[in-house]
Amino acid sequence: MKSITVYHYDAFSKEPNKGNPAGVVLNGAELSEAEMQEIAFKVGFNETAFPIKSDVADFRIRFFTPGHEMNLCGHATMATVYALKSKGILEGKIELTIETNAGILPIKINETIDGETLITMEQAPPQFKEFKGSKEDLAKSIGLNESDFNADLPILYGSTGTWTLLIPIKQLDAFKKMEPNNKQFPEVLNEMPKSSVHPFCFETYDSKADMHARHFSSPYSGTIEDAVTGTASGVMGAFYAKYIKNNPIEPLKLIVEQGHEIEKNGRVVVHVSKNNESFDVQITGSAVYVKDIQVLLES
Repeated sequence: MKSITVYHYDAFSKEPNKGNPAGVVLNGAELSEAEMQEIAFKVGFNETAFPIKSDVADFRIRFFTPGHEMNLCGHATMATVYALKSKGILEGKIELTIETNAGILPIKINETIDGETLITMEQAPPQFKEFKGSKEDLAKSIGLNESDFNADLPILYGSTGTWTLLIPIKQLDAFKKMEPNNKQFPEVLNEMPKSSVHPFCFETYDSKADMHARHFSSPYSGTIEDAVTGTASGVMGAFYAKYIKNNPIEPLKLIVEQGHEIEKNGRVVVHVSKNNESFDVQITGSAVYVKDIQVLLES
């Protein structure tokens, strides 16, 4: 049996055991895809990341849920870049590119005056697709009534690298009532049965935040809820620019809060700027080391 060290980091938080946990495996080049999947399953986090060599970027990251590989993951990217920087592997480099299954994305690293490391990652161009299913069934699948939805805004599938269903909610107090039945998602999400579900609203716990959200995983991923979601926050920012601000000329800087209902609250800063008929979307966050985890491979 082979023992693998998985470094546990919490992304979008400066405090351990808040934000979103991710596993980072630094010797990914030595592992097969099956071994990566086995490690992700045994760790049990929403994402475990494996940085490996790339011929087209500074490095490549592969992302695995306990159930399958993902094209892109914001919080695991934050954790991976933070790990590589803190362990000296980046050799002081503050601008780099990462190869992902969603494309090659630029990364910038900044140090604040108080020593915090902030990582900014560009996301894929935003895409939206209409949800044509039953709103009543959708509401039931997350423990709400259709009357909890904000009828003034569209329910849309959105992606800046990973597809999720964006559901505008009227009021913040509805989020405490949410109880996802993830197994129902595929039959409700006819257009994209493997999509996750991302309800959000414009009421927030923190007066400095612009949006509040929760994120419920696809049943195929092997998890129930994601604590603080980078890719979904990014496409939320594009939704805000397109449907709330009606394609503003000036760039937007938005703060998304998430995770309060499961005591994992964290923050994602989303930057959105107009780019012809689309938007450029970036997210900024931090990470913190928590502990080492040893995983024994049976394969």
